[in-house]
Amino acid sequence: MDLHQEFQSSRFFHNARIDRRSAESLIGIATGLVADGAINQQEAEFLKGWIETHLAHLGDPVINILYSRLKNMLSDGVLQADEASELLDILHQFTGGPAPQLRAYTAPTTLPLNNPPPSLTWTGSVFVFTGLMAFGRRQDCEQLVVERGAHVSGTVTRKTTFLVIGSIGNEQWLNSTYGLKIKKAVELRESGLPLAIIDEAHWQRALFG
Repeated sequence: MDLHQEFQSSRFFHNARIDRRSAESLIGIATGLVADGAINQQEAEFLKGWIETHLAHLGDPVINILYSRLKNMLSDGVLQADEASELLDILHQFTGGPAPQLRAYTAPTTLPLNNPPPSLTWTGSVFVFTGLMAFGRRQDCEQLVVERGAHVSGTVTRKTTFLVIGSIGNEQWLNSTYGLKIKKAVELRESGLPLAIIDEAHWQRALFG
């Protein structure tokens, strides 16, 4: 389900319609958790418990997205390494991006998407995902392309065919900085490699029409 419109119209970004103190406390906690560039099991469990205690009454879509992903990650009682990485990405998006000391590339006014967007091929292609996907968990997105004969990677390399940017948080990509995956993809594309940078909407259209 595409939650992008729900995210954009969320009460979280409309000051008159949310408990700002609780939301700002959550931002502060999340900022502290990501300050060292990693999330561990204890931190994830603490964040889940804090949201359940302090924010369950808000019913805010953005906070619900964060909480539902967090709850799913901890459903088996273990925060796996890939889940910890995804949670770190989510919290960076939620707090407005990585801390300044982690920022390595200043964004221009638009995302560096291929224009026009390319036709997507599956068999043999290598997909890399970055950002928060409205469709769902990153591993679910990866499974969809694997089922179609493609490969997935956690990093951008010379073998990458498509870098897919999650639709939730695109405004933050526009107004703050690119992540390292996008920076690397731009560099490789500009060197002449056939690497395409696409947004989630284009990826979803290729999948579902």
